[in-house]
Amino acid sequence: MLSFTCVGPTEKTVTATFDTLIVAGWTGRDTAALEHHIEELAALGVPRPSSVPVFYRNSVGNLTQTTRLDVLGPDTSGEVEPVLFSLEDGMWLGVGSDHTDRKAETMGIALSKQLCGKVIGTKLWPLADVVDHWDRLIIRSYATIDGARVLYQEGPLSGMRTPADLLQRYNGSTALKAGAVMFCGTVGAKGGIRPATRFEMEIEDPVRGRTLSHAYDVVALPVVS
Repeated sequence: MLSFTCVGPTEKTVTATFDTLIVAGWTGRDTAALEHHIEELAALGVPRPSSVPVFYRNSVGNLTQTTRLDVLGPDTSGEVEPVLFSLEDGMWLGVGSDHTDRKAETMGIALSKQLCGKVIGTKLWPLADVVDHWDRLIIRSYATIDGARVLYQEGPLSGMRTPADLLQRYNGSTALKAGAVMFCGTVGAKGGIRPATRFEMEIEDPVRGRTLSHAYDVVALPVVS
């Protein structure tokens, strides 16, 4: 059971359970930007996708609103993403991190997606409130690396496929069934993908002057053979 503050015409707190988690990959609308992200992962040994976009199924048990994420070993990293939530009263937008085991990713992307918690924020906006200016939304992340907080990712959602486009490609509809969650993809990391001890993520809405945000510490557990 997860709890959210839904900021619509009125603010309300809701609790929800989910039965479907989809992680969309390779969702870039801009061919050059998409190729950049494919190449930065290829540099880590991740094979190129056979098609784009792709939709990975993940355990809903991986969804977490934690502020401390325990991971196995030093080879993981976060990725800020817009996240769609289908609740009983419609579609909502939140922010999340598709935290991924990069070492395992070289063996299989689906495997790597399953190995780490998918951290999500506690505040949601109605999707209908942002669809008319979706391209102007900005996703951004900061990572603490070697003790320094750096801008890790930043870019407008104009570089990524819209929710309607992704959903149509996923299930031939412009909506998800109630109880489903979809991570919608990300932008490239500035300076390349690398691990961090803290990850901060946000979606900025410059039209309405508001931000969705969440942050978590990353604790690397020792790998014992």
